[in-house]
Amino acid sequence: MGTPGALEAIERAGQEPGFFLSKHVQGDWGMMDPDDKQLNEEALSDGGRIHSAYKTLKGESIWIITEADRSTTTLLLPNDY
Repeated sequence: MGTPGALEAIERAGQEPGFFLSKHVQGDWGMMDPDDKQLNEEALSDGGRIHSAYKTLKGESIWIITEADRSTTTLLLPNDY
């Protein structure tokens, strides 16, 4: 699932949503600070929310958030949050 703005930004960069989703699923949290990366690592075992941040090839920020219950993963722009 992705917001229209995030999907448009990815398309403008000539990229695919799967590129970013693959990084997120593999534990590459992108441009998160060390404390947030640590929170993501802890969330893998304690069931918390997981948040990743990336830049498209055009320099636009893309976030990915997986909800704590793992029911939904969303690609979004920071201002969509």
